[in-house]
Amino acid sequence: MHLETFTHSFERGWSSAALPPLDSPRTLVLVFGAPRYAEEPAALHELRAAYPRSHLVGCSTSGEIHGAAVDDDTLSVAVARFDHTELRTSTARVGHAADSYAAGRRIGEALAGPGLRSILILSDGLMVNGSELVRGVNSVVPATVTVTGGLAGDGARFQRTWIVGADGPGHGLVSAAGLYGERVQVGHGSRGGWDIFGPERRITRSAGNVLYELDGRPALQLYKDYLGERAAGLPASALLFPLAIRAHAADSKVLVRTVLSIDEAAQSLTFAGDVPQASLAQLMCANFERLIEGAACAAQGTLAELRELLPDDDVLSIAISCVGRRLILGERAEEEIEAALAALPAGTQQIGFYSYGEISPYTSGHCDLHNQTMTLTTICER
Repeated sequence: MHLETFTHSFERGWSSAALPPLDSPRTLVLVFGAPRYAEEPAALHELRAAYPRSHLVGCSTSGEIHGAAVDDDTLSVAVARFDHTELRTSTARVGHAADSYAAGRRIGEALAGPGLRSILILSDGLMVNGSELVRGVNSVVPATVTVTGGLAGDGARFQRTWIVGADGPGHGLVSAAGLYGERVQVGHGSRGGWDIFGPERRITRSAGNVLYELDGRPALQLYKDYLGERAAGLPASALLFPLAIRAHAADSKVLVRTVLSIDEAAQSLTFAGDVPQASLAQLMCANFERLIEGAACAAQGTLAELRELLPDDDVLSIAISCVGRRLILGERAEEEIEAALAALPAGTQQIGFYSYGEISPYTSGHCDLHNQTMTLTTICER
């Protein structure tokens, strides 16, 4: 695998004097960019023109990751030309959250086939129910296939996100790349680091990813009680207090859910993924050191696939972290990026983005939707 990473900004242009000449049918181009590029897509069109035979996937962000740095109003790009790995891409359109499961199935059906090792999936961050999306993919793709990715971001605005489509950045899209063959090695790791507080409550009324009641109380009012003065900043301020969900008291698998929007009239909150009725829910709050430690642990989870590397092998790390983590960490956000990169082999090149949701297996097997995690995907070719 031959790998180059670089950036673009509106002020400085491309960080590379020339776009690396790596175009081929076995080239994957990943691009994560600021929401502004949907209205000013010239740089995205330049990428498409420079790599006409390559497979280009990407999305908008709540902050772009390049190396150990976090930026805004930029593009973060990786171009990986594989020597032995075949690639395929697929895109599905979603007009409403109810279409999410079908979109996942379409993506899975388009990419499923002999030799499929991994899928990297990127989704509109506001129009898609991430839980239903991954459920659709899982209904088609075997658990032996590693599925990772994330939901596009729009800063802390929660207004509109974009996905790279055939004609440039578009809304209401899901896009994915499939990697095929025995030589490609894909590692994954996902960790949180939040502290649980307050009583565990029963979800007494919900529908899909919309939460109406906890212990019979209106969910929005309960959140406002906990947020106090910060309630004026909803829904963004709810990112500071995600919800830990588990099916029952004996279940050790805890999924984290983060708020996307609120409905004052219904006193409800809409989350990035499902909040099943009768599940148990508990509020969470930030612990700075544990968030940074969680990023390092996520990177360590990918290392099993990197043990047989040669010194000159290229490794791509794709870091997808939740926007809530960035809001909490503030100026310390780069510390979690540095911690993740430091745990990986020397010379690893890293790009990524801050998201509205992360997709990864919980530990192994089929993927789940996560919120408020750092999720790492490493790709190399033996």
